[in-house]
Amino acid sequence: MGKNSRTSLYEKLYNEIKQEIISGKLTEGAKLPSKRAQAERLGISVVTVENAYAQLLAEGYIAARERSGYYVCAAEFPAPQPAETSAQAEIDKPEETTAETPQQFGNELFPFSVWTRLMRTVILEKGSAILAPVPPGGAPELQAAISAHLRSYRGITVPPHRIIVGAGTEYLNNLLVQLLGSGLTYAVENPGYHKPARIYRLNGALCLPVGIDQHGILADELYYKNVDVAHISPAHHFPTGIVMPISRRLELMKWASRRNGYIIEDDYDSEFRWGGKPLPTMFGMDTSGRVIYMNTFSMTIAPSVRISYVCLPQGLYERWKERLGFCSCPVPAFEQYTLARFIESGHFERHISRMRKHYRRIRELTLALAVRSCGADSISEENAGLHFLMDIPEDSGLPGIFAECGVRVTPLDEYYDEGSAPPDSAAGRFVVNYSAADEKKLSEQ
Repeated sequence: MGKNSRTSLYEKLYNEIKQEIISGKLTEGAKLPSKRAQAERLGISVVTVENAYAQLLAEGYIAARERSGYYVCAAEFPAPQPAETSAQAEIDKPEETTAETPQQFGNELFPFSVWTRLMRTVILEKGSAILAPVPPGGAPELQAAISAHLRSYRGITVPPHRIIVGAGTEYLNNLLVQLLGSGLTYAVENPGYHKPARIYRLNGALCLPVGIDQHGILADELYYKNVDVAHISPAHHFPTGIVMPISRRLELMKWASRRNGYIIEDDYDSEFRWGGKPLPTMFGMDTSGRVIYMNTFSMTIAPSVRISYVCLPQGLYERWKERLGFCSCPVPAFEQYTLARFIESGHFERHISRMRKHYRRIRELTLALAVRSCGADSISEENAGLHFLMDIPEDSGLPGIFAECGVRVTPLDEYYDEGSAPPDSAAGRFVVNYSAADEKKLSEQ
């Protein structure tokens, strides 16, 4: 089992065992090696084997016998199809999807000259200090800059030391599951952004998809599924664009307090709102220490700027110091000092302003093309973020036109959890993402 594959180890083991059962190499009643023996044989963790066996058990390929082990179940499988030739496999190879990257930017939006000047300033002023490691939570200068930005822009009052800087949201998702514990039950919105769920599951945690309605994630499902941690994006749900009303936010905060659970508030694109002021955060409303706030600069500066952060309530911050305070901050000091100057000097605010103007023009051109092709009634949730939902008839030809202009069109049902069937209402609905659109080509349509 190669460790460099994009497929997780437990998925690879699960698939290998499943294929051996389907092909008849493992027959009815055959006993599988114990989890520990399998882990030692393959040089992988027991948790990885446990996850693979659990999936096989859930799908009925194997059965567990108390104090005895795991055994292959009886089943009649259809005859395997003839193996594809390498040439045919290459033809039929699916294209890699970018559905996991809801934001992309053009080079013209990155402030190259300003960033370069600030880098020179940091080198001159910091000198050899940029070679020294920063504290585990991040460079104090950057923590202070983020704290000031959140206070003025998002109405969040959080001490700088309770802001933990990380190398992207994937790193922070891993950090949070280690901080909160892999023995808890996590929930993600369904439909939603798949990556957090994958990370929680790879850490050995049970992660369940929870449905949404027109107001966001369903609190009732959190109760009866015994969820401990809910990962949500209340300001602008991806991919539906739903904005969670205050009533649902209060309902979720009540759930977290009663359950002694936590809410991870992913505020991934709050900067792009096309009407009214930015919505208040749940973190800013929280009085019980049950909300964790998460955001990233990858969405506003550039995807390659792998700097994200979480704001922890006091109780979790103390736990972080105890459990994870020994870990080194993964973001290079040089980049942190540069970003701190970028924020402190007002360049970040001006950069966001330019981004909004640029994307407002792109948004208007994209919406105009959509309305001409399918009518205004086909569009929904277009007032925030860099995407919207749209009903597109099969014979419209619009997806091809959008593709020529750099507008990504993805079926809504691709964002539903693999274990759940999309509702009939998702059929024919698409997520239209214009973050990488070509303004000139759109204007020519």
